[in-house]
Order: sequence, then structure tokens, then C-alpha cells
Amino acid sequence: MENDFPLIRWKNGGPGEMILRKSGNVIYTVQRRWEDWDWLIHGFSTREGGVSTGIHRSMNLSRGNGDLPENVRENYLRIGNAIGFEPDQAIAFSQIHSSRVVEVTGQDAGSGVTKPVKEKADAMVTKDCGIVLEIMTADCVPILFADPVLHCVGAAHSGWRGTVAKIGREVVRTMEKLWQCRPENIVAAIGPSICADCYEVSTDVIEETEKAFGGRGRELKLYTEGKKEGKYQLDLWEMNRRILLEAGLREENIILPELCTCCNPDFLFSHRATGGRRGTLASFIGIKDTRD
Repeated sequence: MENDFPLIRWKNGGPGEMILRKSGNVIYTVQRRWEDWDWLIHGFSTREGGVSTGIHRSMNLSRGNGDLPENVRENYLRIGNAIGFEPDQAIAFSQIHSSRVVEVTGQDAGSGVTKPVKEKADAMVTKDCGIVLEIMTADCVPILFADPVLHCVGAAHSGWRGTVAKIGREVVRTMEKLWQCRPENIVAAIGPSICADCYEVSTDVIEETEKAFGGRGRELKLYTEGKKEGKYQLDLWEMNRRILLEAGLREENIILPELCTCCNPDFLFSHRATGGRRGTLASFIGIKDTRD
């Protein structure tokens, strides 16, 4: 499948554990090791396979960016059919760049997708089967969590504010508190998002980064000098990797994306690459309903 898209710019030499999958005209990505987990539903959307047009071409999954509602409904049907869920199983929040984590259950199914949104938060966790957690992005970092021992999952939206607030750590702590998960069992996959080469920030963001990492941001190589004076290149992937390590995850259980949204604006939606004129990607994770 990777050979069908020779113009995709992978980071660090290749796709790593990320695999491209195609169902009809829908193209999405999955994590290689999770494909063998028969209890898990997951996938990361791309721009391919939807019906939206113009700046939303074609798999736009946001209702709040000016796309036609009927297009978004059809896009959800298509991506759901490809990955393996119905739109009324998905749950999406109003994302507010916080570190708030909410437990969701089957009663929340459809919230933010086929029903009005119920929560303002940036992460959710569940142990209920038959529902799918959804994170919306277009450069920010989506992180999906799965515990193969206790069969529970989580999802987080981690822009720079969520990252310095260490939202990934908060998801792990919530899973520990609710279900006594052991962090060393949890696998976290960072989805397609903006890479350090593309993510230029100002001094105020670096100051918050230093606070979050005890003044060790430069030492930890979380950022480098930018191309312009007073600008820096911030590495959200590395920041979140270190946060997850601090939370107790094993290094081998933290999967980096190797796929930058801003490097691939024709294949993935990127806010930076398009000046905000774009659609929205979604990352999905859930527990299959095996009941008869």
C-alpha cells in the first residue's frame, strides 16, 4: 500500500509501524502491532475517500469549519465503514486545549457526532465495548492508548498547550485510578501531526515548555533555534514521548507517527500549511462489541 503513494514524505526514512490501508476509496492509517489485537478498533483518517469539496477535500470530519452537513454525514459513514464502526457509536468532544480527561460510557455514544456534543475536554477513556473515541486534529498531536491486559482505551488531543499540561500523563493516571491499569502494559500511538521541522513557535511557547520540563527543554532536545530571530522549532512528538515515559510507559510501547501533516498537505489536513483553510482529520479507537 505504501508504494501506491510514492509522494508521501515519511519522516526518519520510512513508515515505521504506521501502515496505510484502503477500503473502497477511503484511505486511512493503522498501527502495525494493533492490527493483531482482535478486541481493538482503531484508525487515523486522511484526506482521501470522502465527498467534501474545495478546501475540505475530501474526508473532512468536522461540522464546525463551513462544510456542508450532508457531506460530513456521508464522510462519517465512509470512514466508519472502513475502520469498523457506525457513526452513532463515535464520541467527540469540544476540544479546548486543556488537560481534562473524561470517562465515557455507552450512554455517551453519538455525542458530538450524531447528537449534540456533551463535554468540553481534550481526552477521554473507556472500558465499555461498542463505542469509539474520536480526536479531531489538523496539526495537533492525537494520542491513542490501549491496555491489552485489561482491555481499556483512551484518546487525547495534545496541541502545545495540552502537551505542556502533560495531558498524556493525565490519561495514564486516569486509567490507573479507574481500572488499576499498569502503565508498563499500556501502548500509546501518536498519530499524524506536525513535525519539529515544520512547527515554528515564539519565545512564550518555549517559556512554557521550560516550565513543564523543569528548565531542561533544550537539554532534552525538545526544541532548536528557528530560522528567524526569536523563533524556535518545537518537537511535540519528542515532548509527548518523554511525558509518556515519565508516566511509566515502556519506551517500546510508545509509537511515533513518522508522518507529518504539514509535510503532506495534499494527503493530510494541515492548519499551518493552508493558513487555516482546511478540513479536519480524526483519530479513532474503541473496543469491539463481541456480544451476540
